[in-house]
Amino acid sequence: MKANLDELKKSIRMRLVEELGAEITAPDRPVDPDRARNILTNFIASERTPLSAADKLQLSEDILDDVLGYGPIEKYLKDPEVTEIMINGPDTVYIERFGLIEETDTCFINDQQLRRVIDKIVSRIGRRIDESTPMVDARLPDGSRVNVIIPPLALDGAVMTIRKFSADPLTVEDLVRFGTLTEPTVEFLRACVRGRLNIIVSGGTGTGKTTTLNVLSSFIPASDRVVTIEDAAELQLKQKHVIRLESRPANIEGRGQVTIRELLRNALRMRPDRIVVGEARGGEAFDMLQAMNTGHDGSLSTVHCNSPRDALARVETMVLMAGLELPPRAIREQISSALDLIIHLARLGDGSRRVTQISEVQGLENEIITMQDIFTFDFSMGIDETGRYLGRLKGTGIRPQFMAKLAEHAIELPAEVFAYEQPEPVRQQ
Repeated sequence: MKANLDELKKSIRMRLVEELGAEITAPDRPVDPDRARNILTNFIASERTPLSAADKLQLSEDILDDVLGYGPIEKYLKDPEVTEIMINGPDTVYIERFGLIEETDTCFINDQQLRRVIDKIVSRIGRRIDESTPMVDARLPDGSRVNVIIPPLALDGAVMTIRKFSADPLTVEDLVRFGTLTEPTVEFLRACVRGRLNIIVSGGTGTGKTTTLNVLSSFIPASDRVVTIEDAAELQLKQKHVIRLESRPANIEGRGQVTIRELLRNALRMRPDRIVVGEARGGEAFDMLQAMNTGHDGSLSTVHCNSPRDALARVETMVLMAGLELPPRAIREQISSALDLIIHLARLGDGSRRVTQISEVQGLENEIITMQDIFTFDFSMGIDETGRYLGRLKGTGIRPQFMAKLAEHAIELPAEVFAYEQPEPVRQQ
């Protein structure tokens, strides 16, 4: 029966595509979904194959998703619980839900259908993908990030990864409810942002760095002029005085590229009070440090790394990528002078994303940048019967050195915020 439905789906789909004609490929004149649905309903009604009402509804939705949407993955794009979609060729689709990756029974009819979906995504933003340009980063209309790589680079068929964009961004209250942050750390971080500290959010892929950066940005006073710079625009600041900049890749002739570093240099001429860089990946780290050290306090960014200490090493490496022959000590002096705080996130075994360390950058001693943990995650609290981590961020009892800087902005924090909490005894699992 399934084979018959698949054949019927192909046949009706081809008829609908022929009927709609050039409307499907015209990005400036999208197909009227009501008209397409009416045509499809008539096609299905004219079929002699006996179908139940449920089969007709499913057939109609599948064909419309394929012709007007993004085929078999359309349902996952509409599902708010799905945060990532990973397509490993036409026969295998994985999704991430609640931080955990699961395999689905969804598949594409063939490689051609998958390529049609890919072409539909990239063509709508004026890009193309073929053997001459077999890799592309794109963005869906809702802001979701898309990465595609096709043969001959991908040996088993086209591979597409979609990081979904939340239309309703998480708030600080959400992060407290999820256990990512605690009330004392929220009070502390709000004071740090308002006190114009330079902050780096670090962590691995998919740990929630951009979400945390967005929440930190919400603490910026509405009176500040903010310039955001990103590869793919994801930040959703609610302040009124915000200028959003997005880098641009080279066109098919290899021209027209505008990098994060070029945007950052231009931003310095735009009279910003704060600069928010979505992610530092290369030589722009040097310009970011220069900005932080020349009057643009309160800047924010993210870096990929495995620990706060690794974040400093990564920033040092990225400065070297700028092509400047600076001695290590000079680079470390720049880093220790510019950065005040590192917030590190990790994705734990239960799929949750937690802040595991909040560390102060204290200065340079004997060629080594010194750091001090202000809050750390207590892993010794164990896990519950469902496998969820019971731990939370706890204060180390140490007041950071930058409290004097906060006092200059008339910001005071009660001693209870930094109160030391004894680790729980290790629980046997």
